[in-house]
Amino acid sequence: MVISQDKSAMPGADVLAILISSDKHLDHVVNLTTAAFAKGKKVRLFFTGKGVLLTLKPKFNALVGKAVLSICDVCFRANGLHGREHEVPGVKMDAFSTQAKNDEVLNKADRHLVF
Repeated sequence: MVISQDKSAMPGADVLAILISSDKHLDHVVNLTTAAFAKGKKVRLFFTGKGVLLTLKPKFNALVGKAVLSICDVCFRANGLHGREHEVPGVKMDAFSTQAKNDEVLNKADRHLVF
C-alpha cells in the first residue's frame, strides 16, 4: 500500500472549516480566516448557536470574500434575529441553512476548528 504525501492528491487538503458556536471569538475567527486565505486556503465558516450573533457585528464584514459563509437558520431565529437576514454582509438567503450544511462543511474539510 502506498500512501500519498502529496496534499494536492487528498480531497479537501486545502480546506479549513471553522464552526462558530460562541459569540466571543470574532477577532480570532477573522484573524485565522485572513491568514488561511492569504496562504491560498479555502475557508468555510458555519455560524450556529450564539455564534450567529457575530454575523451582525461590524467586524464580520472582514470575512466577506475570504470564506464561504453559512449560518444556521434555526439558531438565527432562536436568537431573535429573524427578519434581520438582510443585515448580514456578504450573505444571501441561501446561506441560511440547516445543521446538514454544518455536516457538509466539516466533511469537505481537511481540518476544522471549533469556537
